[in-house]
Amino acid sequence: MTDPSPEPADSVLGDPRAASTVTRSIDTRGLSLRMFAARGVLVNTVFDVGISGLGLLRGLVLAALLTRSDYGVWGVLVVSLGVLARLKVVGVSDKYLQQDEADQELAFQKAFTLELLMTAAAMVPIAAALPVVAVVYGHWDLVPPGLVLLTMLVAGALQAPFWVYYRDMNFVRQRSLSAIEPVVGFVVAIVLAIAGAGYWALAIGVVAGAWAGALAAIISSPFALRWRYDRGSLRLYASFSGPILVATVCTILLANGTVIAANAHLGLAGVGAIALAGTITAFATRVDDLVSGTLYPAICAIQTRLDLLRESFVKSNRLALMWAMPFGAGLALFAGDLVHFALGEKWRPAVGLLQITGIVAAISHIGFNWDDYFRARAHTMPLAIVTVASTVTMLGTGIPLMFVDGLTGLAVGIAAGAVVHLVLRAWYLSRLFEGFAFVRHAARAVLPTLPAVAVVLLMRQFEHGQRTFAFALGDLTAYALVTVAATWLFEGALVREAIGYLVGGRSLMSEPETSVGAPTFTR
Repeated sequence: MTDPSPEPADSVLGDPRAASTVTRSIDTRGLSLRMFAARGVLVNTVFDVGISGLGLLRGLVLAALLTRSDYGVWGVLVVSLGVLARLKVVGVSDKYLQQDEADQELAFQKAFTLELLMTAAAMVPIAAALPVVAVVYGHWDLVPPGLVLLTMLVAGALQAPFWVYYRDMNFVRQRSLSAIEPVVGFVVAIVLAIAGAGYWALAIGVVAGAWAGALAAIISSPFALRWRYDRGSLRLYASFSGPILVATVCTILLANGTVIAANAHLGLAGVGAIALAGTITAFATRVDDLVSGTLYPAICAIQTRLDLLRESFVKSNRLALMWAMPFGAGLALFAGDLVHFALGEKWRPAVGLLQITGIVAAISHIGFNWDDYFRARAHTMPLAIVTVASTVTMLGTGIPLMFVDGLTGLAVGIAAGAVVHLVLRAWYLSRLFEGFAFVRHAARAVLPTLPAVAVVLLMRQFEHGQRTFAFALGDLTAYALVTVAATWLFEGALVREAIGYLVGGRSLMSEPETSVGAPTFTR
């Protein structure tokens, strides 16, 4: 794959003056769409940090107030029912964001109807699974709170009006309303825990929050909530959501198959190591989630403009990789120090797993948001194909290797699945964006991290005797400083451009900013 032309040097979402056809309006309040989207990332970051902090505080407070057995009941319910609940997430909201029907109220009502149908369909197997879970774990007291938690699915469906604000990129309104759920859940859970409600404090708190969010969505809905069943829409949404459902099932099989096999061969200690690696590497996706969540409605708005889609993909991926690539490479470099100086030597067998998964996390972020662009163009079959192929590879190699070489063997299987995913992702992107040089894009992502890795490896050559905390801290400091310097050297122009969007200045890589419409975005 070659790319004879240089990568675009305009804004993250391109020059809106290239537009010619009006198909969607987004009130950008006089800003260009690229600046509006960049500020949306900032808004979502603030809300995400606040809500995550609230969740952490709730967990710590409830851990102090409740017994370990109460937490155990809750943990079983979250794991058992949470996996099944993912089957409901099959892309109805994504398809609603992607469509551009003339009557948007009717489009919303049809999507809302399908969401209710999917919710009803999902509740049946989850309810049927509750007695099975009770038998497996030997605790029939799991059933009553499980039935109460089922009502969360209905409450979630009734929060569909938030989609409208999301589609219009009205992130302040969307996130303010959606924040009602965690705040109410926090207050109710803490009050009930203090009152001695045990695990019911967790269950009722979560459900109360969900229904408070649903009530807020209903009251603030810009469209009437009506039943609008349409067979044509059902077929359209099914063709869009079917591959997403396949990908979701693969994810569930991968997670559960890995844990079951690890528990059978390595015991709970092995499962704990896998959970630890997942928890640490998941931290690298925080920036991805923020960028993807903010840009998806924007790329849906420009779904017919391949030139703008390509540019937004390249630059948003480069921005996210400035965090993900150094983080993953740093985990591979400092996994041993993390275990020795922070986690404890009991995690020593997990070092190899942490190192390999760190590298996997880094390379997996190259083109991480590719699926958003295929969903925005209503072409979701590649998502299923890529996920099936990578899942089969990972399970087919990782589990047998785990029985041969423990956690390190499993990590090799994870890496093999990631490579398959990356190769297929590159192929599909080359078809979507003709002439897109994925290899060059990948090299550009890796380049800023290489000097930092080289410096740390060189410094370690001059270390003698037992490795101390001072040595580890010195290596880490050098790694961080060189990473920042190299990133500024190689991607400084893009960083300045992104900062310019946030503070309202000019783009240093494009023509002067212009507002997008007055006040709507026109493409």
